[in-house]
Amino acid sequence: MHELAGIIKQAIEQEANGDVTSLIENLSPAELARVLEALQSPLRLPLWAQVPTAQKGEVLLELHGDLLTTLIENTSEDELVDSLSAIQMDELADLDEYLPISVVNAMVAAMDVQRRQRYAAVKLYPDDTAGGLMDIDATAVRADVSLKAVLRYLRKLRQKEGELPEHLDSLMAVDRNNKFLGMLPLSNLVSYDLQTTVGEALVDCVTSIKPLTSAKEVARVFEDQDLLSAPVLDDNGVLLGRITVDDVIDVMRDQAERNFLGRAGLEKHPDMFAPVLNSSLKRAVWLGINLITAFAAAWVIGLFEASIEKVVALAILMPVVASMGGVTGSQTLTLVTRGIALEQIGSSNVWRLLSQELVIGSINGLFWGAVVAGIAIVWFGDWTLGLIFAMALVVVILTGAVSGTLIPLGLKHLGIDPALAGGVVLTTATDMVGFFAFLGLATLVLI
Repeated sequence: MHELAGIIKQAIEQEANGDVTSLIENLSPAELARVLEALQSPLRLPLWAQVPTAQKGEVLLELHGDLLTTLIENTSEDELVDSLSAIQMDELADLDEYLPISVVNAMVAAMDVQRRQRYAAVKLYPDDTAGGLMDIDATAVRADVSLKAVLRYLRKLRQKEGELPEHLDSLMAVDRNNKFLGMLPLSNLVSYDLQTTVGEALVDCVTSIKPLTSAKEVARVFEDQDLLSAPVLDDNGVLLGRITVDDVIDVMRDQAERNFLGRAGLEKHPDMFAPVLNSSLKRAVWLGINLITAFAAAWVIGLFEASIEKVVALAILMPVVASMGGVTGSQTLTLVTRGIALEQIGSSNVWRLLSQELVIGSINGLFWGAVVAGIAIVWFGDWTLGLIFAMALVVVILTGAVSGTLIPLGLKHLGIDPALAGGVVLTTATDMVGFFAFLGLATLVLI
């Protein structure tokens, strides 16, 4: 993709609009979005101008943050209405907070009564819930009709809409009151006798989802049960819509990206070529937090300034203590954060998990303590220093195990994302305890 972006960049700089058009005509909306993100800011609007109006709505759905806002601001309202007219109701609901009010009003006014009601239904639910993910244009059929009638209905639907709903693997069966009865897989539709009724071909043991179920939980259900689609039902069993696997893949990708970027203090969907001042301000907050924690560790070291001056070897070995504690804690932190995300950790097993991590930490602490003691003795010729070094290493590794277990649980209890803040708190804890244990023992024994 970066090679294509380079070619497009060159064509834009040479004002070869025809070449730009030919380069992007076969790209999917997602690929176009990635090219836009890979270009520097001055080149984005010239490329956006070459994107066909019919495709712009789908491209906007793939973008986020400042880039999304910038492109919308630089697109005429008429073009926005035309480009967004073909997208689904749930997709429009995802974008409408970024769109001018006049554009949203124009699109709502152009809807028929049924679509307007469906759009209002989607807006009731937050984006990060099943209701926000669902497609309300779920293809539903009555249970008392024949499969032949269903096939005829699908043909008419295709003729009217030009295509069938995306990722259609099954139809939803409902009664007169739109109450969900079961699913009709397309495999049953094409393999049963056409005179069979929908009710006779139904799969009634179906996993359903409530509209306020979190997107994270939806993704877990799809993963655990290998689903391609699932109905969304209200408390009375009425069909509200359906969720398909493509929506869930987006949720999984966003979760992975959030966790990965959050550890570095970066926002989700960062723009590599965002204005320098904006990027600097966003990163400054995280740098400030890290600076505070670094000074906390430095304060602990400062308590033993006299000891370090007398035994220079302490300054040489301190980074080893901090590093081993940080790695041990990060291993446990990652394991526990994953367990929290999968809801595998609760009051019934948290203490068992902590005890297991302490045992693992003890084994590793004793083994590596013996190793580093030997290295210190050979290096500095001091048995006492080697013993102190080993004891400090055991303490800091156990601290990492305890901190890596309890910190994410505590952050979750406070409503803070462990994936975002856990690393900073953990590093502070292991550094301060490690330095205090190492330098404190050295001061008591050697000084």
